[in-house]
Amino acid sequence: MRLPENDVDSALSVSLADGIEADHPSTSNNLSNGHNGLVKGNGFSSFTNGNGKLGAADGVKAEKQKMSVSRVSLPGTTLYEDSYVDREEFVRLVIQSLRDVGYIESAATLEAESGYTMETSDVSSFRECILSGDWATAEAVLLRLGLSGEDGLWDAKFLISQQKYLEMLEAGRTTSALHILRQELAPLSTDSDVLHSLSSLLMCQDSDDLCQASVWDGARGTSRRKLLVNLQRYIPSSVMIPQRRFATLLDQARDHQRARCLYHNSSMDTRSFTLYADHACDKEAFPRITTAILEVHTDEVWNLQWSHSGTYLATASKDKSAVIWRIDSDTNPQTRDYSAVHIFRDHPYPVGCVAWSLDDSVLLTASENFIKMWNTRTGSCIRTLESHHDVVSALVWLPDGSGFISGGLDRKIILWDADGKQRDSWGRTPIRVTDLAITPDFTKLVAVGMYDVPTPPPPAPSAASEGTNTAAAAAAAAANQPKEFRLVVWDLSTKQLESFVRLEGELTSVKITEDSRYALINRAPELMAGEIHLWEISTGQTVRKYTGHNHHRHVLRSCFGGVDENFIASGSEDGNVYIWHRDTATLLETLEGHGVGSVNSVVWNPRNERMFASCSDDHTVRIWEAPIGLSIPTADVGEFAHDYDGTGNAKGKGRETWSVDGLTGGSSYSGLGGTSRSL
Repeated sequence: MRLPENDVDSALSVSLADGIEADHPSTSNNLSNGHNGLVKGNGFSSFTNGNGKLGAADGVKAEKQKMSVSRVSLPGTTLYEDSYVDREEFVRLVIQSLRDVGYIESAATLEAESGYTMETSDVSSFRECILSGDWATAEAVLLRLGLSGEDGLWDAKFLISQQKYLEMLEAGRTTSALHILRQELAPLSTDSDVLHSLSSLLMCQDSDDLCQASVWDGARGTSRRKLLVNLQRYIPSSVMIPQRRFATLLDQARDHQRARCLYHNSSMDTRSFTLYADHACDKEAFPRITTAILEVHTDEVWNLQWSHSGTYLATASKDKSAVIWRIDSDTNPQTRDYSAVHIFRDHPYPVGCVAWSLDDSVLLTASENFIKMWNTRTGSCIRTLESHHDVVSALVWLPDGSGFISGGLDRKIILWDADGKQRDSWGRTPIRVTDLAITPDFTKLVAVGMYDVPTPPPPAPSAASEGTNTAAAAAAAAANQPKEFRLVVWDLSTKQLESFVRLEGELTSVKITEDSRYALINRAPELMAGEIHLWEISTGQTVRKYTGHNHHRHVLRSCFGGVDENFIASGSEDGNVYIWHRDTATLLETLEGHGVGSVNSVVWNPRNERMFASCSDDHTVRIWEAPIGLSIPTADVGEFAHDYDGTGNAKGKGRETWSVDGLTGGSSYSGLGGTSRSL
C-alpha cells in the first residue's frame, strides 16, 4: 500500500510524529535503547497492531522534530532478486512490528523512505471505533473495507451488534439491549439456538452473572480486542493486516524447526531459541545411557511408575513385592543417592500394577484380585480391597485425586473413593480389561482388552456320535472359540459407551496424551512384529504406527516422554528399549543393557525430561539419562538390607548385560487365576 502520489517526492519532508498524539515525546539527546527515554521492558509495550499511543515522560511535552527523509526507489517488486517475498508486504509487516514494540518514529521513517503505509485511514478509523465503542461509525467504515461477499458482511455486523447487546446488558440498559436483539441481531442470524442463548442473558441478575453466563469479560476487559480479532476474518488481510503478523510468522518458523528436530527435548524459550540460527537439539544430550541399576527384586519386574513429584519410583515384581525407590535430586548421577525407602512384601501373589495418588501420599498395588492401599510415608497398609474376582490388570487415579478406578480380567471396572470405599461400577463390561486410562480432561475412560466372540450353540448330537465324550468336545470348542481384541471408550460421567473398536492383535497397554486427544496402544500381532498405535480418540483413527521392536506374547507397556511428549518409549521382548520420534514415527534409539528376557515397562520422569526408567525380566530397574562419561552408581538398599538373601542381587552390577541362572527368559500375565504374565 503506497503513499498517495501527491505525497511522493524525490525528497520528502516528513514529520516523524505524524499520526502520534500531540503529547508524544520526541527523540531526546539521551535515548535509552531507542525508547525515547521511557523505561520499557525489552523494547515491548502494550501496542496492539501498531496502533498504541505513547504518553510524554514525566508529563513533559516535547516539540515535534522534523527531518528530511529521502524516498528510496528500488527496482522490481520482490525483496531480493532471487526471492519470492513481496517487498511491499515485507515492509508493511516491518512497519507494523516496529509500532507494536514501540518504535513509532522508526516506523514513520520507514513509511516515508519506502513509500508504503501500513494501512489506510479507514482501517485505522475502524480499529479505533471498535476499541472505543463507536459502533455506528464502525459499521459505516466497515462497508469501505472490501469485505468479500454479502454473507461475510452480515456475519461481521452480527458480531458488532452482539458486542453492543452485551455492553448494554452490562450497563443495565435492558430496553436498549432488547431493541438491539429484536432489530439487529434477529434479522442478521438464522441460528435460533444462538438467538435463544442471547435472549436468555436478559434474565441475568447483574454484570457478574452476565459475564459468567456468556463467558465474556465486559467492555473494560479484552472483549473489544477479541471482537477486533474475530472481525479480522472477514476483512482482506491485505487491507487490515492481522495483529502481530510478523510474530505469528516467527512462531510458525519456530514450530517448523522444532518439528524437524528429531531429538528436540528442551523448552523453546528465549534461552534455547534464537533467530540467528536454525534450532537443533544436541543428540548427545538425549537420555540414552544407563546411569543407575536398581537391583532389589529377586524375580521379574513387571511394572513401574514415577511419583508425580518425580522423586520416587514404585516398582512391581513377580517376587510378590513392590518397592518405593527414592531418587535423590542431585543432578550428578555419580553422587546421587538411590535408596529403597519401602519394600511391601505383604502380597499373596505377584504384583502386576502400581499407581500413585495425586499428592503421592498413597500407593496402590494389585496382586491377583487384591488391591492394597499403602501409606507412602509410614509404609503401612491402609486397606485391602477384594471386590474383583480375577486378576486386577489396571489401576489409575482420577485426574482430580478424588478417587481411583480399577479394571480386571473379570470384566469389572470399579470406581473407588480416595479412602478405598466403592463408589460406583461399570457392571459387566464387554471385554476382559488388560489396561485402562482416563483422559486428563476428565471426560472419557479408555480401556483395552479381550472380547469373547459369541458362538452359535453346537448342533444336536447325531446317532453316530452317541457315546462320545461330550465334555471333551465342549472343552475343545471353548479352546477354539475365536477371540477378538477391542478398544472401548466410555463417557466418564454417564458411563455411556462411545466407541467399541476392533483391533488386530492382543492389546496390552493404553496411555493418553496430556491434551486428551490421543491414545497410545501396544499391540502384539501373532504373525508380524509388534506395533504401537497412536489413536485419535475423537475420530477413532490410527494416525501413527511405531514399529521395529519385538512384541508377540508378553505384556509390554509403553509411554509418552520428553518435552511436549515428543517421544514414544517402549520395552521389547528382545531385551532392548526402543524410542521413536512421536510426530514422524522415526526410530531414534535402540538401547541395550538389560539382560535376558523382556523389558516390560518404560516410564518417563514427569519432572525431568532427560530421565526415564525401565524394568525387565532380568530382575532389574534401569535409570536412563544423557551421557556424562561417568561410572554407574549402585543402588543402596539402605535400612532394608536385612531383607535380602545374600545373593548379591541388591548390589549394582555396572552397565554390562548380566543373567541369573534359572531366569525364565519370558514374562507372562495371564490370568485366569494364575501367577504368570503370559497373554
